[in-house]
Amino acid sequence: MDIKVVSMFLLVVLITLLITFYASRKTNNASSFYTAGGGLKGWQNGFAIAGDFMSASSFLGLIGAIALVGYDGFFLMYGALISYLVVLLLVAEPLRNLGKYTLADMIAERFNSKKIRGVTAFNALTISVFYMLAQLVAAGALFKLLLDINYEVSVILVGLVMLTFVIFGGMTATSWVQITKAFLLLGGTFFIFILVMSKFDFNFIRIFEEMKTATPLSGAYLDPGAKYTNGLDAISLTLGLILGTAGLPHVLSRFLTVPDAKVARKSVVYSIWIIGLFYVMVIFLGFAAARFVGADTIMAANPAGNMAAPLLAEMLGGDTLFAIISAVAFATILAVVAGIVVTGATAFSHDFYNEILKDGKASEAQQVRMARIASIGITIISIFIALFVQNMNVAFLASLALTVAASSNLPVILFTVYWKRFNITGAITGILVGLIGTMALVAVSPNIWNPVPGAALFVGEPLFPLTSPGILSIPLGFLGAYLGTILSSKKEHTGNFQEILVKSNTGSDVKGVNHH
Repeated sequence: MDIKVVSMFLLVVLITLLITFYASRKTNNASSFYTAGGGLKGWQNGFAIAGDFMSASSFLGLIGAIALVGYDGFFLMYGALISYLVVLLLVAEPLRNLGKYTLADMIAERFNSKKIRGVTAFNALTISVFYMLAQLVAAGALFKLLLDINYEVSVILVGLVMLTFVIFGGMTATSWVQITKAFLLLGGTFFIFILVMSKFDFNFIRIFEEMKTATPLSGAYLDPGAKYTNGLDAISLTLGLILGTAGLPHVLSRFLTVPDAKVARKSVVYSIWIIGLFYVMVIFLGFAAARFVGADTIMAANPAGNMAAPLLAEMLGGDTLFAIISAVAFATILAVVAGIVVTGATAFSHDFYNEILKDGKASEAQQVRMARIASIGITIISIFIALFVQNMNVAFLASLALTVAASSNLPVILFTVYWKRFNITGAITGILVGLIGTMALVAVSPNIWNPVPGAALFVGEPLFPLTSPGILSIPLGFLGAYLGTILSSKKEHTGNFQEILVKSNTGSDVKGVNHH
């Protein structure tokens, strides 16, 4: 156990605790806990969104994937970046104009139905747990490599540290931790990028030339097909990534932390530039890990390649840089996990507890207390599941969460705002068909079943041939919402569509949004 590594980890924890202490003094009502009072500026929310999205799956998983499978690792990257254009053009403004604290608030603005609110909140909780698995798996692998701590113990420790500033600081603390983490991650990545480029005399063409012979894949390293031999699998994965961000609850909730739609749009533009810059550097770090660390060493540390980035840092800068980058990775995990937990806890406290059980009459103190209890529950469930998926690549685990979001939330969001005929039955059907369909396809996919022992959770032939189900599950979600609407009674209430159309585009006359 290196004293430098331990010191850097303790410094990161100290910084987050100081931010939490400061934020806890401002977290005195439900609004500040749920959405940081809706007062973040565009650049602040842009960095927070980037900090939220540049997760362990991006930093650890993507670098590892590119290092091991070359071009195919790129599939996990570009779709996620393009997804923010979908968010910018179709989702950010309507969500900010219609929502208050959660995605369910937006849907309920058109359909005043407890059933829809409950189903939407349940889906948000499910996606939050799914996405959180990627972060916890990365945490376990990181601690095992750096501190020689058992994987199971590592996951539990990260959960406990994260809970500290979620319970006391809420979204205010989470937002500032994410902003701080974004700066740290960009700085650390840029420093390694400069070191890597110096190895190639800052010649980008030379990098690509050397990669043709630097790995066991030889020339195939720069061509598609190393991992996704089935073209449909690559298309399916890309489809889930491009459309998934627009349905991720913890990303969507970030647009409720700003005062109006104009600031929400600005924050998306900031995040696109930040994430794009980060992803460009990640490509070359993946190449460098393959070239200088080697596939065998990377896989020895973690079979899924999740430790490629820290190993590259150690090779380039010794123990000091190794400790710094590992601490940044830890900050990344803490920030993202906190955002996910806050979103899930808000869905439970605001939607289930306050709006459904208490009929909207729970006090501010009761809501905050219930959110803190829900945070503990979500963390326990996620930790338990994470104990069984430690050998999966974290970037791929995150992509599955994105596919669930694209299949269940996105159809309902778009139909709520843009389809006059859409009704309550269609909304509920769309969410459930998208969620259950995706989970069912994943359960019988090669991620779960593989004839080679140790390659998946169970030994056996998969019934569904694709590792990513988006190409089938996303159309299923839209089809479920459509059929649920047209096959239900024509007399069923379709909500206040005309009012929603005006509010989603102008933000006018929306109670509780401009000053929540």
